[in-house]
Amino acid sequence: MLAQRISLLSSPGTAAAREAARAAAATGRQIIDLAAGEVVIEPPSSVREGAIAAIKAGTNRYTDSIGLTPLRKAIAEKLSAETGIAWNTEDIVVTAGAKQGLLDAALAVLDPGDEVIIIRPCWPTFPSQVLLAGAKPVFVDAQPPTYIPDIDAIRAVVGSHTKAIIVNSPNNPTGAVYDRATLRAIGDLAINYEMWIISDECYSSLVFTGTRHESIVMAHPGVRSRTILINAFSKELAITGWRLGYFAAPREIIAAAKKLQSHTTSNANVIAQHAILHHLQVGDGSFEREMHERLCQARNTGLLILSGLHDVATPGAGGSFFFYLDLTRLISLLPAESPVRSTDDIARLLLDEAGLASVAGRTFGDVNGLRLSFGAPPDLLELGLKRMVETLNSLKNRQVAA
Repeated sequence: MLAQRISLLSSPGTAAAREAARAAAATGRQIIDLAAGEVVIEPPSSVREGAIAAIKAGTNRYTDSIGLTPLRKAIAEKLSAETGIAWNTEDIVVTAGAKQGLLDAALAVLDPGDEVIIIRPCWPTFPSQVLLAGAKPVFVDAQPPTYIPDIDAIRAVVGSHTKAIIVNSPNNPTGAVYDRATLRAIGDLAINYEMWIISDECYSSLVFTGTRHESIVMAHPGVRSRTILINAFSKELAITGWRLGYFAAPREIIAAAKKLQSHTTSNANVIAQHAILHHLQVGDGSFEREMHERLCQARNTGLLILSGLHDVATPGAGGSFFFYLDLTRLISLLPAESPVRSTDDIARLLLDEAGLASVAGRTFGDVNGLRLSFGAPPDLLELGLKRMVETLNSLKNRQVAA
């Protein structure tokens, strides 16, 4: 008999979407995968060179459970340069991807009965890890078209058991980039109600609104002492499978993470640590700039194609690398006898008829949304989006005719 906690975990919707795409591709069909949360591009040579050098040097042993000291120092310097706030080696923990950082945070600050505010649509790992820690997710729904949370709606759910709020900007899945006023207001709430802020900033290098990413500790420096700032190299360097993340936090959280990681992973992968250290030491930022430019062009091309959708608003896609479509109006206009009644139905239809893999919004706690990645190869992205527009635009007339 399995432990009860396993039943608390949601099924990985993105993984299920990709598995369905692989099964369809196995039949010989061309399937364009826009379900993946990753950029399909070769990682920078400096990362690969660092990994190879570490292997050749026989680097095979444990590191400190919270990471190599030189790597933590380099991350602190990187974060200081990006935020304009001084960070030290002692403020940094290296993790096996951002997911471990999030779990460290949950286990360090949450007790059974605590409540955590989560803004939906949200990455499904957030509520799952809160539940694993024995706490309760409390959801606030951000509304289209901006998907920026309403501060009054957040304030309304704060109660005596509220322990933390999770902030994710740039956002997965919506692509929303929170403005300074919103971040400051969240910071004020955290201070007034003595909440921890768990800030997932894994898409911080991917903002397309003409401004640089602004962390909540930049918008509201007063929250630094209650903020756990989580990031990773997975998206920024296109190495999702390498599993190397980090977080910056108050020293009490660092000490807790040291205990937690010593009993879970022991340490993040040592080869990956050396690879990233080498990149941070010799990289000139050209890879990051080139990838940003590629994604910016993909976003612009995609938005132009998506503007051809009928009854579906063009998404904002201010950050991350996702287009998030609100299909409420389209579905409402379909006749009652239509077999297509939900975004789950539309995701299946797109896979079956257009050969396009996407992720229905139910995965993110939103029955009206559909997520598409523009991290796919540009030619496939363009083809896939054109197929989708054609399929969705024909849906209403086709169903009426039926």
